[in-house]
Amino acid sequence: MTTASESTSRPDGLLEVGRFGRPHGVRGQIYVKLTTDRHERVDRGARLWAGSWFEVASSTPMFSTGPDRWIVSLVGVDDRTLCERLVNRVIWAEPIDDPDAVWVHEAIGADVVDVEGTRHGRCVAVVANPANDLLELESGALVPVNFVVSVRPNDAGGYTALIDPPAGLFDVFDDEE
Repeated sequence: MTTASESTSRPDGLLEVGRFGRPHGVRGQIYVKLTTDRHERVDRGARLWAGSWFEVASSTPMFSTGPDRWIVSLVGVDDRTLCERLVNRVIWAEPIDDPDAVWVHEAIGADVVDVEGTRHGRCVAVVANPANDLLELESGALVPVNFVVSVRPNDAGGYTALIDPPAGLFDVFDDEE
């Protein structure tokens, strides 16, 4: 295991996927709180970056405390002392290739266009919301992600979010113009 002083800077292109919590027991298990709903991030063999690369040896969900909390064993981390060095470190991982997924890092900055070709502006943030996450547009309009059809690269080197909103979603913002 590499200590913080031995680590190199984070490799480019990684996404934040969670954070290490406190050690669990004395045999090298540690709590992990995921910031993603992609549980394969803690599957056996998954690679995680937290100052250096770690491989997941095993994981167990802690559903009693929420779907995002896990007890994880890492290859080469076999005692509590090593786990204590990881406490509160942010965990990063390589992007997952899933053409059907809408990724926050692609949605922010994307041009938002509806299925009829009307441009509604750029997405400036993705807002967490209990019912559905929301794309926040530069106009202040909010678009629930369940209306997002796709987010794909465009010819300008950025991304375009294609949406299929219900009639009237932008009426308040259209009236102000």
